[in-house]
Amino acid sequence: MSGHPDDMRPVVTAQSSDGQISTELAARRTGMSFQRTRMSADRTLMSVIRTSLSLIGFGFTIFQFFQKLREAGTLTTGSPRNFGLALVCLGVGMLVVGIIYHLQFMLGLRHERAEMTQAGLIHGRSVFPTSLTLIVAVLLLLAGLLAIMGMVLNIGPFA
Repeated sequence: MSGHPDDMRPVVTAQSSDGQISTELAARRTGMSFQRTRMSADRTLMSVIRTSLSLIGFGFTIFQFFQKLREAGTLTTGSPRNFGLALVCLGVGMLVVGIIYHLQFMLGLRHERAEMTQAGLIHGRSVFPTSLTLIVAVLLLLAGLLAIMGMVLNIGPFA
């Protein structure tokens, strides 16, 4: 016994009473359901990342294509170019909303898990790791914002 609150629990084995086994199994299943819910939230954020990346990439490609046509004197209007910029902005906006939703959901899930752990309904041994998906989403958001700056201000490697 190392002094951790979860280490003070009696060890439940196949020889324990049916009530102890049932309670232990329920606590473990509930703890695992939190992990499944966390992974599901990560998958939802991944789908937002995929859609945002598609919008940003497609919008940037349209912008660059019509920018080159404009520089060559083939095209005089800027509306297709503006459409590309709008797609990039839409992708970045969608990513911002997805990140905010993910953060709110995860904070609520962590709070609920802490309450259940404190009430002794689940074990608090496993931790929620930092979401690699969230880190990737933030990096894509930064790349999208840099792309918008480059498109609007004609600066950077995209000019």
